[in-house]
Amino acid sequence: MTEGKPTQEKMHDAEGQMRRIAVGMGKIKHKIVVLSGKGGVGKSTVTANLAISLAKRGNNKVGILDADITGPSIPKILGVRSEQMNSGPTGIFPAVGPAGVKLVSMDFMLPSDETPVIWRGPLKSMAIRQFLADVTWGDLDYLIIDLPPGTGDEALSVMQLIPKIDGVVIVTIPSDLSQIVVKKAVTFTQKMEAPVIGVVENMSGFICPKCGAVTEIFNVGGGQKISDDLNIPFLGKIPLDAKISEGSDLGLPFTVKNQDAPAAKAFMEIVEKIESFVKKGKTEKTES
Repeated sequence: MTEGKPTQEKMHDAEGQMRRIAVGMGKIKHKIVVLSGKGGVGKSTVTANLAISLAKRGNNKVGILDADITGPSIPKILGVRSEQMNSGPTGIFPAVGPAGVKLVSMDFMLPSDETPVIWRGPLKSMAIRQFLADVTWGDLDYLIIDLPPGTGDEALSVMQLIPKIDGVVIVTIPSDLSQIVVKKAVTFTQKMEAPVIGVVENMSGFICPKCGAVTEIFNVGGGQKISDDLNIPFLGKIPLDAKISEGSDLGLPFTVKNQDAPAAKAFMEIVEKIESFVKKGKTEKTES
């Protein structure tokens, strides 16, 4: 009998968390997951700049859940590592970055840059569950969830816990190796019965800062090939620009001050397609 009580308490707490998740997520119009089967494709940089672009477009209220528990990087990219997530009677309050983008990340909870998060899958899933249940996001137009590479615990937890995900953005680079691995992420998304918004090809050609010439470094057309092979939308290409990397290192997201650059325009065009997709999906659900 004594062994049953803790189990019942845990079940009760889990039920309470799920109710809080449903209430919190119900205040957010659109939930978008950013996923890649492979590391090194610039997924978090894409996430941060998509969020900034969304916030600038139509004054959208945007939040980012950095669900990479062991390798969080969004606070660095947004330049808010010195900020804190505060807590109060109603829960945890996100930090706020450029363009008013709200952010929750494990990085805010680590005492130093050298502190690793040495957790097995269940603990990482528990952290994500707590972020979703206890964070007071408020009313948002978009919540973007940045997942670590692959299709492991974090990806599975997010897909299972967040009700009514609007869709998943798949990030790749043009190389053949990236195509092979990223296709697995697309298949994972489809198996989880989440809509695939489309593929973004990052690092798509290097633009010379002096003459403007484009040099293909990682091959050509990898994102388009994934789109064609798997019959999913192709959202666009983001060219390599040295200022993107520089901005991430300095905590000044590229799209904040480089609106006229080709890469910034590419981000905005991709955002327009994402907005069109989610709004069309919402309309279809309402009509049905």
